[in-house]
Amino acid sequence: MANQVKRVDPHIERIKRNRLHPRHLELTATAISMGPNGVIRKDPHKIGFMGPNGIKRIDRANLNQASGSSVNQMQIEEQKPKHIIESPTRYIVVLPDLAAGRLSSHDKDVLGYAHSLANENTAVIAIAFGEHKETGWQDAGVDRLLELNDDIYQGFSPEARIQALVQIEQSLDVAHFLFPDSIDGGADLGRRFAAELDSRPVTHGWKPLEDSIICRASAGTQDLTKTLSKVMLLDAEVADPIDETQHAASTLDELELAVSAKALINDLGMLAVNPADISLSVAPFILSGGNGIRDWDTFHQAASVLGATEGASRVAVDDGFMPRHRQVGASGIWVSARVYIAVGISGAVQHLQGISQVDKVIAINTNTKCDMIKRADLSIIADSTDILNALVELVQAQEISEGESHAA
Repeated sequence: MANQVKRVDPHIERIKRNRLHPRHLELTATAISMGPNGVIRKDPHKIGFMGPNGIKRIDRANLNQASGSSVNQMQIEEQKPKHIIESPTRYIVVLPDLAAGRLSSHDKDVLGYAHSLANENTAVIAIAFGEHKETGWQDAGVDRLLELNDDIYQGFSPEARIQALVQIEQSLDVAHFLFPDSIDGGADLGRRFAAELDSRPVTHGWKPLEDSIICRASAGTQDLTKTLSKVMLLDAEVADPIDETQHAASTLDELELAVSAKALINDLGMLAVNPADISLSVAPFILSGGNGIRDWDTFHQAASVLGATEGASRVAVDDGFMPRHRQVGASGIWVSARVYIAVGISGAVQHLQGISQVDKVIAINTNTKCDMIKRADLSIIADSTDILNALVELVQAQEISEGESHAA
């Protein structure tokens, strides 16, 4: 019977409770493992750590390796099974929008759908027109990457892009061209390309079936089932993004494209818009203030200098510091910004619900234990006024430097 008694080493238990101990990460990195089918699995019974009072805690601030620290994240990346297509005989081409220079959640959904159509000899090609900042192609499901960043592809250049796509269609065995059906460029380019091929495209595809897809019609009031076509324009959430495998994303350099399309429309760049005139629901960059702000003049100045749309928590609105139409949250406006800076916001559950679709959250707060800090991708623990003043100074110094370089 003595051998059946589970022994607990009190010394090891103390190390597990002490995040500062050199062996803490070593003894707590057991929450994530590789399943028998090569898929990363999390053991819910092993996530967290025992607190000093004997109660199990889940470290939502990512300070404990077992619940997702950067060290453990590196181990997860190393453990991801590799998905390598050495000599593909068939291709599926995805044209991501790359809004703000990076893959959006919509782009990743389309890449996920591409792999649902692929077989063992099919490679997914992502084509990036113009300059971009994306570095995570491998984790998004890209087997081959074709970067077309010549001057002819910059800005709004549908003639050049379509000519390049036509040559790709003629050079490779492409089963499908997939576009996000979005206002960021995919909807326009996809329909133009379908017209060039004289092919009837699938539009607003949102629910895949075995050999067809259900599409939205009549302004979203009806559903139509369509067969798969050469050109397909897909809605967001058409499929789950790739997150359990790592792909090669090798450069596709064997293609030689000769594009000489003359632009019929002269792109003069983006029209400057006052961020204050942009609705919170569509604003790409939001600076949001809460109860922790003591200097609202500095907040407004920072929003103006940074070019951000102003938002606020319910407490700030109820106290009269911001108008009601700037309230973010379940009881206000749901936002989907690319970047959301929460200044002095503790993170009530209603507010966190309202920012659930935000890509990157930056929190500025003095309370290291507030829920907004736990939700944020980047946290700054400091006085909000000092941080906002520093941001304003940096932007103004950058503008002066750029002005001097242009003058020279």
